[in-house]
Amino acid sequence: MGIEDILKTNGSLYTAYDGATPSINPLATKTSELHAKPIGAAGYSLDGIDKTKVQGQYDGYADGLPLNLLPNPSTLDANGVEPTTALKDPLINTANNTFSNGTYRKFIDPKLAGRI
Repeated sequence: MGIEDILKTNGSLYTAYDGATPSINPLATKTSELHAKPIGAAGYSLDGIDKTKVQGQYDGYADGLPLNLLPNPSTLDANGVEPTTALKDPLINTANNTFSNGTYRKFIDPKLAGRI
């Protein structure tokens, strides 16, 4: 007897699906505005805009839990400006300045990718 058979027979405390395939989470599709809008602008998780639409998608996902609260948007957004250095809180002193003359890259150098 496999795990699917066990779930279908005995159920589980950790899921409401008990071996059945759950519905697709609307926040995991291209139409979701949780992280980005179709036009490429920031989504709710960065700017908090369109909370009503995202809340509807969030509520529409039946994951079997009695109550899911939509997380608050990030407070780390740089207002759409691409950073040129590492982001930091200006009120906290830096432990060192070893990165101050470094290069901020948007990608991992392929020669280093396997070593991270």
